[in-house]
Amino acid sequence: MNHEKLSRRLERVAIHIPKESTLADIGSDHAYLPCYAVLKGLIAKAIAGEVAEGPFRSAREQVEQMELQHAIDVRKGDGLEVLSPNEATCIAVAGMGGTLISSILERGKDRLAGVKRLILQPNVGASNIRIWLLENDWELIDEEILEEDEQIYEILIAEKGDPLRPYSENRDLEIILGPFLKKEQNKAFAKKWSQEKAHWERIVKQLEEKGQNPDLNAKRSELLMQIRMVEEALNQ
Repeated sequence: MNHEKLSRRLERVAIHIPKESTLADIGSDHAYLPCYAVLKGLIAKAIAGEVAEGPFRSAREQVEQMELQHAIDVRKGDGLEVLSPNEATCIAVAGMGGTLISSILERGKDRLAGVKRLILQPNVGASNIRIWLLENDWELIDEEILEEDEQIYEILIAEKGDPLRPYSENRDLEIILGPFLKKEQNKAFAKKWSQEKAHWERIVKQLEEKGQNPDLNAKRSELLMQIRMVEEALNQ
């Protein structure tokens, strides 16, 4: 790892870490994010959590190579079980599916005491995270969407608050698209949802070719509704 360089995706995650936080990076892999945050002076202390032996060793070696053992504690464990309540003030979970991130948060609810901010970067399935935040009184305060190496990533930032605040009366659509991202509609957003719409249209065509039955018709109707909603959003 270059001392000063991080992937653009993780750089954007790092930007949302409140200064002087105690960061817990769950699924830290090579511990690039906590190393970067400490070296940049964003934080003084971090915990890097990994469940698998290989990434755990890689994270520990990276921290030792950077001589940051005084600031970063590398721990092996499943999800938030590497933390004690009131130990971390900011939790980052990046580079996983939205369903897995939601599961990690749900299973580790008791470890969220004292956490002021969640920074969540799903590779897919961001809507699952938005639903979890809504159901657990976390307010989505900001979002980003970006493209890097031909992959599109979303970043969701949440704090304890009013979970309904960012949403309009069109909440179902905004859970899918992201309330902040829908308003901004940058190039990455337009590309992602144009691709998704094309994918759904291909599925609809395949379902039509299979003929008629109640299950297929229901799936087709659901996809057509999603296609119409995305078309309306992209045309705004």
